[in-house]
Formats: sequence, C-alpha cells, structure tokens
Amino acid sequence: QLQLVESGGGLVQPGGSLRLSCAASGFTLDDYAIGWFRQAPGKEREGVSCISSSDGSTTFADFVKGRFTISRDNAKNTVYLQMNSLKPEDTAVYYCAAGGPSCDYAFGYWGQGTQVTVSS
Repeated sequence: QLQLVESGGGLVQPGGSLRLSCAASGFTLDDYAIGWFRQAPGKEREGVSCISSSDGSTTFADFVKGRFTISRDNAKNTVYLQMNSLKPEDTAVYYCAAGGPSCDYAFGYWGQGTQVTVSS
C-alpha cells in the first residue's frame, strides 16, 4: 500500500559522505513535501531538512547547513539527502516523512529509518 523506504545508510568515517534515499510506493512523492529527520541514541528526534512540493523550496537545520543537500528525482519517485563532511555527532537513525505540499504541514507518512554511523 502506501510506503516510504529509506536506504543508503551505513558506516562511514568522519569527513566522509553518504546519500540517503527515500523511495515511495503507492503514492507520488512529487505531491508531497518530504522531510528528513534523525534520532541519535539518547536524544530526541530532530528535523534535518525538507523539500516542498509546492515550490521546491528547501530548508535545513543549522547543524547541517553547508554540508547536506536535499533533492528530488521525480522519475524515480525518490527524494535524496546528500550528506557530506559527516561528523560523529551525525550518527543517528534517519527517517523520511511525507506531509502536505509545504514543509510547515504535518508529516503523516513515515519510513522505517536507516542507520547512519560516523566513526573511525
């Protein structure tokens, strides 16, 4: 039915890069704003980035600005989070979520998460 699936996580060294994917089935991601969130061990879930459907605008948390990029590939029904210059504090489970057309809407569809571990 309706499903979001994250992939691309893994173990990387500090300073390395990963590209996370958020693939949709059962609906078209282009109709939704897509947000990326993360939850580190012992910490609350926090917003990382979002890309809107209505105008394609993007937002980033301060702690990832200049390092992360969010993008869409509508042909693949997938949203990506490109993560560069990774730091150990980026270690978390990363989730994608779909909401309304803009990033200030509620996110009603969530993926299962993908683990990102940044360690030497």
